[in-house]
Amino acid sequence: MPAVLYYFTLPFIYLLSVLPFSLLYLLSDLVYYLLYYVLGYRKRVVMQNLRNSFPEKTEKEILAIARRFYRYFCDLFLETFKTLSISPKTMLKHCWLDADSLRLFGELAAENQSIMVVMGHQGNWEWAGNSFSLVCKHQLYVIYHPLSNKYFNGLVYKMRTRFGTKLIAMKDTLRDMLNNRDELSATAFIADQSPQPDRAYWMNFLNQDTPVFLGIEKIALKIRYPVVYVAIKRVKRGYYSMHAERIELPLPADSSRLGEITELHTGKLEADIRKQPETWLWTHRRWKHSRN
Repeated sequence: MPAVLYYFTLPFIYLLSVLPFSLLYLLSDLVYYLLYYVLGYRKRVVMQNLRNSFPEKTEKEILAIARRFYRYFCDLFLETFKTLSISPKTMLKHCWLDADSLRLFGELAAENQSIMVVMGHQGNWEWAGNSFSLVCKHQLYVIYHPLSNKYFNGLVYKMRTRFGTKLIAMKDTLRDMLNNRDELSATAFIADQSPQPDRAYWMNFLNQDTPVFLGIEKIALKIRYPVVYVAIKRVKRGYYSMHAERIELPLPADSSRLGEITELHTGKLEADIRKQPETWLWTHRRWKHSRN
């Protein structure tokens, strides 16, 4: 049955990918109406996440953010399919690194320094990877969870690797990074996911006690790769800019500061979410665990 579903939907997916942006966003408006007003997709989760994260905002303000989020969410879903057919020139027109970030990545490449890139589920992170691969000298590796459906997993793999990006399954992260040490590489992590509470580092994030992964920091300290936080800002509908900041590692002998890098990049993400709250993934059940 999964194969039948895949081959039935594949022509429609490719049709979406070749639609002009004007028609794509018209369709997105229709999907928004269906998702928000008719189906109410995860509306309870979204509203609770927003209320807990912004207790200082009125209910009217929370509702306004929620509506803007669902519009963005529908755009993001349909924009992702554009990767199947979009040209490199058009890709860079719609998602780009700012001048300071290009300079930073150029300097790191000139030093032959491999790096770890950290970002959140904000903006269009799929397009961000495509654009990075098109303009930067580092070979980009993205850590990902393979989908259980092998057909759709293959489609997602094709979309994510079309412009030269390579993927690493999360379970193979450290092994593959060590195997790639002779290559100028940038390994990208989406850091705002929910680890199991007994293996998490706990901190305050968006006014809530939140478990976060410490693995990114541990790997960086082990192999001494610089950590670069990348923010993705939605400039206007269908257009995104990226800004990169280097996070300095503590000295190797200073093990007492474990958690500092995690606090820094998570804090930067929170600041970006507060600036543009509608472009973060509020449907994610980020706070499903409690501290033991």
